[in-house]
Amino acid sequence: MPLLAASLTRDPAKVAAIDLAATLPWFLFALVAGALVDRIDKRLAMSIANGVRTLLMLGLGLAVLFDASSLIVLYIVAFLLGCAETIFDNSAQAIMPAVVQRSQLERANGRLYAAEIINNQFIGPPLGGFLFAAAAAVPFLLDSASFAISAVLIAMMAGSFRASQDETAPATTIRTDIAEGLRWLWQHRLIRTLAIMLGIWNGVSMAGFSIFVLYALEILNLSEVGYGILLGAGTVGSLIGSLAASRLSKAGPGTTLIAMVLGGAISSLGIALTSNAFVVGAMSAIFGFTAVVWNVITVSLRQAIIPDRLLGRVNSVYRLLGWGSMPIGAALGGIMGRVYGLRSPFVLQFIALVIMALAALPIINNRTIAAARAEAAE
Repeated sequence: MPLLAASLTRDPAKVAAIDLAATLPWFLFALVAGALVDRIDKRLAMSIANGVRTLLMLGLGLAVLFDASSLIVLYIVAFLLGCAETIFDNSAQAIMPAVVQRSQLERANGRLYAAEIINNQFIGPPLGGFLFAAAAAVPFLLDSASFAISAVLIAMMAGSFRASQDETAPATTIRTDIAEGLRWLWQHRLIRTLAIMLGIWNGVSMAGFSIFVLYALEILNLSEVGYGILLGAGTVGSLIGSLAASRLSKAGPGTTLIAMVLGGAISSLGIALTSNAFVVGAMSAIFGFTAVVWNVITVSLRQAIIPDRLLGRVNSVYRLLGWGSMPIGAALGGIMGRVYGLRSPFVLQFIALVIMALAALPIINNRTIAAARAEAAE
């Protein structure tokens, strides 16, 4: 989609608006999605969400095929894809404790991230770049088929994936369910801090990623295929991080989390200071490593600490704080790229992540994480 946008305009703000549209639903609908996930079968929710995404990508592919695509069409499809994503991703994280034992969460999440990274980032971007260069409609039609296959596979999962409810408790409304999730997260200092940190990280990361296609094409002088390969290079680090996260966490989850934030800051600075595509690829690999290790550890922490009946709602509040900043970051990245140049969002990443790591040290450490786990196990 960024390549298609870049073929229609080279305005950084207009290209960044694709990511703005895709992430805006997390700001608008995350809380409602979380409340719904706690009420329905998560397997059914995931299958329906991917069925909707199948139709959206099919429609976009046909629009490109018949030369009917435009920025407005891209914005609408990106927004609707984001709406479906709020349901799918909330359900996917909430379903995991029903699939594996709590002691296996980090290992399971690491493997899940590895499978997702290999297909969604390592294979997908280079393949997408090649296919887009050959025939622009093909990657969108292929994506539609992948969502359809996913919907069928998820529907075939055996078991019950509806959160247990107290049959004697009075009926509640969506509003009261959301309020309960909000209260739980805001009263839990560790989870609240992690959510705020994720919001800062995602916001500044989106500022850079929203104009990254222009950075690759204009600063690094890469082709569309080269851009896809560059994204794939960053995924190597993500894959290594997904496999190493469980072992790194055992060495001290708090220490590891802070180290990952600082590693992300250093790699952001490296991207800002170079025009060499190989160096940018290496820095992207480091950034991907740090982000995935952070995600595996924090997702596993949430699944172990948050009560099962609240998992969808609290995750949705967490995602609102953590992902709600992404449309803001995308808009900021487009403005900064237009006014201060395409390197400026990466300088912002470096400064923000260093300050965040230092400020979080008293709260995010091995001692506080061990105490939170012990309290949840009681």
